[in-house]
Amino acid sequence: MSAIRIGTRGSELARTQTGLVARELEKRGATTELVIISTEGDRSDAPLASLGGAGVFVAALREALLDGRVDVAVHSLKDLPTAPAPGLAIGAIPKRADARDALCARDGLTLQSLPEGARVGTGSPRRVAQLRSRRPDLEVVDVRGNVDTRLGKVASGELDAVVLAVAGLDRIGRLDAVSEFLELGPWPTAPGQGALAVEVRAGEEKLVSALDHKTSRVTAEAERGTLALLEAGCSAPVAAHAVVDEGLLFLSARVYGPDTHITSSHALYVSDAKDPAGDLAERVSRELFELGAADLIGAP
Repeated sequence: MSAIRIGTRGSELARTQTGLVARELEKRGATTELVIISTEGDRSDAPLASLGGAGVFVAALREALLDGRVDVAVHSLKDLPTAPAPGLAIGAIPKRADARDALCARDGLTLQSLPEGARVGTGSPRRVAQLRSRRPDLEVVDVRGNVDTRLGKVASGELDAVVLAVAGLDRIGRLDAVSEFLELGPWPTAPGQGALAVEVRAGEEKLVSALDHKTSRVTAEAERGTLALLEAGCSAPVAAHAVVDEGLLFLSARVYGPDTHITSSHALYVSDAKDPAGDLAERVSRELFELGAADLIGAP
């Protein structure tokens, strides 16, 4: 049997995440080969929003899938556009990691104890809005680059802190850099954060279906479904978090504006709906529109 060719970006984090998927496939008897694919997001230092959002990390991998250079592509789910990709399918969402953000600050400082005017780096409009909501006195600086590059800006004194995803820090063994974990209640994160998407050509889902984790899929689909219904892209200031507890699927989503935010939360029993994630996303997005989400994100 020929090796399963798995496409990945070249960063340490991307290769580590792809390695996790490869090992799970190998446990099930497959032979795998990693194929490094360069993306526009990796080649450019321009602000992410100006490049079209996190989707720029995805296009080259999808092209490699469609033209047969690779059999599988591994993405951070939060980077994946919510619109369906013709000819492709998410064959698996493995068990999700920690969905929280973390502050990585000099001298062990927390968000509250950072001095007035401290320089905090992030490339995410959602995190920018959250930082300005909690600490309007901070100077929020747009940053790009891999995890080590961003942490290096703190170590060198160029920045006082950066905000990064806990899952990524954990996967590359850099939780030592965390000075504060930002809890999901007051600081919800990007739809799908902490989860991986294992994408394949449509009709070939069986290649990776054994890796799919049911709870991770339903929660991620509820979060991403809300983002899709809001017609907001990956770079929009939208946060969402879903959990399943004793059969009850709970979803909360928040949309940020320059000086405000709106939140909607709903729940339903998974067994009560044919498409629990879709039904819940529709309830939440409808209420967000009623509260004025279109004005905050510029959606129709």
